[in-house]
Amino acid sequence: MRFDDDAGLDTSEVQDLRGSGGGGGGIGGRLAIGGGGVGLVGLVIYFLISQFGGASPGHVSSGGGGLGLGDVRSGQQIDNGKLASQCKTGADANRNHDCAIVATINSIQDFWTQEFSRSGQTYRKAPTNFFSGGVRTGGCGSATSDTGPFYCPADSQVYIDLTFFNELQTRFGAKGGPFPEAYVLAHEYGHHVQNLTGASKKGGGTGPTSGSVRLELQADCYAGVWANHATKTPSQSGKPLISDITQDDISRALDTASRIGDDYIQSKLGGGQVDRSKFTHGSSKQREKWFTTGFQTGQPARCDTFSARDLG
Repeated sequence: MRFDDDAGLDTSEVQDLRGSGGGGGGIGGRLAIGGGGVGLVGLVIYFLISQFGGASPGHVSSGGGGLGLGDVRSGQQIDNGKLASQCKTGADANRNHDCAIVATINSIQDFWTQEFSRSGQTYRKAPTNFFSGGVRTGGCGSATSDTGPFYCPADSQVYIDLTFFNELQTRFGAKGGPFPEAYVLAHEYGHHVQNLTGASKKGGGTGPTSGSVRLELQADCYAGVWANHATKTPSQSGKPLISDITQDDISRALDTASRIGDDYIQSKLGGGQVDRSKFTHGSSKQREKWFTTGFQTGQPARCDTFSARDLG
């Protein structure tokens, strides 16, 4: 995946909380969790994987009154100065990892802004928070880096410690690369789309056909839909931010999807036994199928996992 050298970047869609202090309260704090039982795998791997899919309202422990969009808990400060100075164009994204993440977020939100507009609706942009070590969200409590990327519907924000992408390669054996990282982010923004459309309310439960699994597979499909349009979606400057997505990029994304399926996690990282009754995110095959469905069709309407009789 490459970015157009001349396309402009918008760092306002990212809130950089790294090095700000005020980390999460750890496992003992109120934690935004995405489903599944702790006994499924070891705690660290459980948190990494259960959070990859994002949190649905039915699984969020929000505690007391949450903060509004853009608010930061005591001890945390947004410092976008470095991002703003380093990440100005697609050329910066092609040589700087943080800038590549900014560019990917811009592209994803540009697409959904235009997609909602075509259907007469308004897409409300959601910021992504970069954090290190831990974070206190504006409605889903505290989380540590072990939580992995997640979406908090209570404050409509995405949270990620960027070291998670290294974990995908070192712990889960994924091939890695810029486009699999884009898939992860597009999946989280798929949850934001679900929050805006009300589909998030359909999530819940465990098992291969549960609402939780259907919610996660739909987010995978939405990620594929964005990928289909990524090289054709103009940014605010009029140029698509992403100039090229190769077949190798798609293969790497599918490789990542295959390593975060419930069955893979249980069999390879959780003791060897597969218990379908505890599925919360879908099997490897299902995750690959629904990302591919979105990518091949480019149509959000084809992502209706809640009406599908056969999830794959």
